[in-house]
Amino acid sequence: MAERAPRILLADDEQSIQTLLSFPLRKDGYEVTTASDGREALARFSESKYDLVVLDVMMPRMDGLEVCRRIRARHNVPIIMLTAKTEEIDKVLGLELGADDYITKPFSLREFRSRVRAALRRAGMQTQSEPEADDLPLTVHELEIDPAKRAVRVREEAVELTFVEFEILNALARNPGRVFTRDMLLTRIWGDSAYRDPRTIDVHIRHLREKLETDAKDPEYLFTVRGVGYRFRDEAR
Repeated sequence: MAERAPRILLADDEQSIQTLLSFPLRKDGYEVTTASDGREALARFSESKYDLVVLDVMMPRMDGLEVCRRIRARHNVPIIMLTAKTEEIDKVLGLELGADDYITKPFSLREFRSRVRAALRRAGMQTQSEPEADDLPLTVHELEIDPAKRAVRVREEAVELTFVEFEILNALARNPGRVFTRDMLLTRIWGDSAYRDPRTIDVHIRHLREKLETDAKDPEYLFTVRGVGYRFRDEAR
């Protein structure tokens, strides 16, 4: 039996944008549900299971940032934010609320489709591959990572991570002591670093420290290498 098509919830208050974006997604084989405002997006999300949510930031009745916050409070589905704003604070706010990625308007359909494929690939919807070394459970000091279950525990307590946070942590933890630049992490997680601000990684690292470290200002797992990027603790530490 063929696997079902990935389901995408697309919320944008401009009908022309809905049509422009949903057509190529359906052509690519995805099942797309649209919503015209934030409240409708939440209603559609509660009615069915989705594998990806695409939210415009500026929507009536409830903006995309609030929708993102409410969805993230109960689900780890990948979320891509669409924003016409160029101020970094708007992008960072979306990431702070749990978005996995953002695209600034105007953008090309090629870029949009690439970002959607990358998000679904991270969520495991595109391919079913054989287990590899990076998929095996890993324990470092008081931190436990189980990729098969996408589960993380620290000091014997479960920790909820977003898709991107999990991928960054797993990549770093599998390579203790190795320094990753921001571009290296962007490429490893999204498939490329094009169109993305490297400082996005800084936000996710900060979130990881807040969730994993006893003292985020004095980390024992995730270290900054000034002027370069980040590394995970050496196993012997």
